[in-house]
This record gives sequence, C-alpha cells and structure tokens, in this order.
Amino acid sequence: MKILIWLLIIALLIAHQDFWYWTDDTLVFGFLPIGLFYHACLSLAAAIFWFFVCTFAWPKDLEEDFETDSKTGEAG
Repeated sequence: MKILIWLLIIALLIAHQDFWYWTDDTLVFGFLPIGLFYHACLSLAAAIFWFFVCTFAWPKDLEEDFETDSKTGEAG
C-alpha cells in the first residue's frame, strides 16, 4: 500500500508540471483557459487522493493511542 501511495504522489508531482499547456490558447467551456482547467482538475484529483489515503492508509494505532490518552486525561 505504501508503494502505491508513493507512486501516486510522484505521479501527481509530475502531472503538476504542466509545461505542455503553456502556449495553448484553447478555452474550455468558452471562457476558461485550458491550463487553469487542468490545474482545477489536478487539485480535485489531489483532494480525492488524500481523502482516500487518510481513509484507508491512516495508521490505526495512532487513533487508538489518541482515544486511550483522551479517556485517561493524559497529555501527549
């Protein structure tokens, strides 16, 4: 799972370097520059990716430690 997460992080980092749209004058929906549309889609993809990482790859022992500390009233 860790390898998949790291590969997707690297893919997002590479996709963020959108040099292929620097000189493209195409408009999406008739008003939105293609580079801005690309970055909006990339931001949505990154948000969805991090949601799934936090949901499925978050270490369970961190949650258990927090719950134990909050019940006993101990700090950190």
